[in-house]
Amino acid sequence: MGKRAFIFPGQGSQFPGMGKELAENFSVARHTFEEADDALGSRLSKICFEGPEDELKLTANTQPAILTTSIAALRVLRQETGVAADYFAGHSLGEYSALVAAGVLQFAEAVRTVRARGTFMQEAVPVGVGAMAAVLGVEADVLAGICAEATLGQVVSPANFNSPGQIVIAGHAEAVNRAIEIAKARGFRKAMLLPVSAPFHSSLMIPAGERLSEVLARIEVADFTAPVVTNVEAKANSDKERVRELLVRQVSAPVQWDSSVREMVRLGVGDFVEIGPGKVLSGLVKRIDKEVSTCNVEDTAGVRALA
Repeated sequence: MGKRAFIFPGQGSQFPGMGKELAENFSVARHTFEEADDALGSRLSKICFEGPEDELKLTANTQPAILTTSIAALRVLRQETGVAADYFAGHSLGEYSALVAAGVLQFAEAVRTVRARGTFMQEAVPVGVGAMAAVLGVEADVLAGICAEATLGQVVSPANFNSPGQIVIAGHAEAVNRAIEIAKARGFRKAMLLPVSAPFHSSLMIPAGERLSEVLARIEVADFTAPVVTNVEAKANSDKERVRELLVRQVSAPVQWDSSVREMVRLGVGDFVEIGPGKVLSGLVKRIDKEVSTCNVEDTAGVRALA
């Protein structure tokens, strides 16, 4: 039997109603949502369970909402099955869920931290100034060249290396649109803007990272129960002294998801369990490596399947 990794989704996987069924069926899940509400002093649970979608889509809500739903699912999974992981990883925001899962961050502190992270990322660039776009079927080096051509004194660069042939770019809206036009002119027809409110994982986020570092300086970082494969380096980290620095860099550095999954496979992982809303990461993992097994845990059925 190969090793197992728990992987946690990031922004974009949220939907109204997430976590509700778990909270109705398991007290440990219900208590997780209550803990998040207490940590924030607001009804985050209500936004998760009922929406409205507009409110859930606000970055300052989305980030703690996905984290909370993911940890609720993780706690139910652990309580009901005892299934454990050899490695943890998460996509962007999901890295915080992974760090909670690995025992490094306390849940309530992580919830407050990602609310601040979402707020800082939103405030770093006024709405409408930045953009992100998915570009499909283009090699990384070719896309880097297209971005370089499209900058014209602005910022546009690869932001998420998600899977072979699926890369997201981010930066100033005009530059992102220029990159899409250049890509299409070269025959790469599948390029589209994403419905996000800020250019995450680009150099425009450096001010957000600086503000985040002040918040991270005040939180407790404990020892790892198992390594977390980080977005910035796509390497397993067990050094708690590096956690803050890697999380600060993560805000403005590209998410190396493709390389992270390959690294876990290299380390012997054959079983990927996606914990939290949606199946986005399971799909990416399958595109990266057809041989591994994937499943997702976001409701009672997912938990039962692993029991």
